[in-house]
Amino acid sequence: MVARKPRIVIIGAGMAGLTAVHKLYTCSAAAGTELFDLTVVEGGARIGGRIHTSEFAGDRIEMGATWIHGIGGSPLHKIAEEINSLESKQPWECMDELNDEHFLTVAEGGFKLNPSIVDPICTLFNKLMKFAQSEKISEDKDTVFDCSKLAASINGGIEKLSIGSYLRKGLHSYLGSETDVEEVKGYGNWTRKLLEEAIFRMHENTQRTYTSACDLLTLDYKAESEYRMFPGKEITIAKGYSSIIESLASALPPNMIQLGKKVTKIEWQLQGSSRPVKLHFSDGSILTADHVIITVSLGVLKAGIEENSGFFDPPLPSFKTEAISRLGFGFVNKLFAELDSTQQVDSQKFNKFPFLQMVFHPPGSELKNRKIPWWMRRTASVCPIYYNSNVVLSWFAGEEALELETLNDEEIISGISSTVSNFSIHKLWNSNSQGNLNSMGNEFKFTKVLKSQWGTDPLFLGSYSYVAVGSSGEDLDTLAEPLPILNNHGSPRLQILFAGEATHRTHYSTTHGAYFSGIREANRLLQHYNYAGV
Repeated sequence: MVARKPRIVIIGAGMAGLTAVHKLYTCSAAAGTELFDLTVVEGGARIGGRIHTSEFAGDRIEMGATWIHGIGGSPLHKIAEEINSLESKQPWECMDELNDEHFLTVAEGGFKLNPSIVDPICTLFNKLMKFAQSEKISEDKDTVFDCSKLAASINGGIEKLSIGSYLRKGLHSYLGSETDVEEVKGYGNWTRKLLEEAIFRMHENTQRTYTSACDLLTLDYKAESEYRMFPGKEITIAKGYSSIIESLASALPPNMIQLGKKVTKIEWQLQGSSRPVKLHFSDGSILTADHVIITVSLGVLKAGIEENSGFFDPPLPSFKTEAISRLGFGFVNKLFAELDSTQQVDSQKFNKFPFLQMVFHPPGSELKNRKIPWWMRRTASVCPIYYNSNVVLSWFAGEEALELETLNDEEIISGISSTVSNFSIHKLWNSNSQGNLNSMGNEFKFTKVLKSQWGTDPLFLGSYSYVAVGSSGEDLDTLAEPLPILNNHGSPRLQILFAGEATHRTHYSTTHGAYFSGIREANRLLQHYNYAGV
């Protein structure tokens, strides 16, 4: 009699799911036999999950995951090197290595800001964030306060401290320490204090896109120090992030990945069945399994534990649902816009859009330009995707990211055009003045746009995870724990396993965090069947 192979079903063909099945399958191949009956079920029409390389106006772009966060020790950088994905003849997003010198900072109304105003606030913000992330910071004569005393002085203490309140306290301490500072001139109704506060907000808005937190007041301060980056520079992948996904999938047999198989219900702890887990799909089909690795997003898990959702039967235990509820999962979207390459500016063909950082009046200010839509006001920049590209990119987080998803192309083009027009950037790179450049003439024209829509996509319901105030790194560990728990009345072990970026304590929100989680769960099953040495 032939022994029955354990059936392992992986839900989701993103980085975590494909890494897990790749590990399990290649270990089987190395053993010279099929150790497992493997299937990947993917609810969408493509593989990759939140990795989605695309094209726009002839350039290769990323609709989702974009960066390799540090090349030193990154497994994804190693894979990209091995498959020759780091070079391409086709231009790709962020192919240039940029630094702060490339950016032009402009205040609302078209005022080019002098570095003497911008740089101290940038230094302040970076120093505050480096301290929160437990990086060593230089204490020099310009340091106006002790970061540790600053954090401890906030009401409630570090245990309940948010990044947002910590940063605000830092800014207020800085502004309160300024004495005998000369007031700015030539910036219209902007004062030095208004500019410094607005520049700080610009950096806060960039941080929102890094973390996916709608408001930094919801981002936990203490957990920030647990987050880890790889050393070395951050880069994008020339042939696209999807090339890594395709490389992993190419090692698998045909039909191991089944597209269009959306799971609607997971039954587990089944009694009297040959396999303890049963998956129900939107097409009415059913698949039983010994083990299921769930790699869906934290947003989908949050929806799945809602009362009467019926996604898990029986419902997940309270320790798991409470961790899922406490952790944060936010919305980040990207907007690509193509400039009219035939446009003439002062009888010369336009071909150089600056790397523009935008300093806005706050939404409630009487000084704001009312032609700028509210959903643009917390966007930190509009930048070419590489030097001299006709495609520019802006990042949106939180409510603005969700609003972007509701707008049609005409509304978006109107909004970004009104914003860019107010900043009058078409002459700025030729001007050494720091005055109002609003009278310089022509407006830029955008011909088409492309946006991501991660928030309303039912397969994701958001972008990536963060540790919210009230949660902790322990919740990430709890989310990674398999079910049922040990010694649970003799039930078969490892019925449901969890992988994905939100299950990694130090690399959450990243593709390499998802990669590590997939390897972790594959190894868990290999060890369970004593195949760890394969």
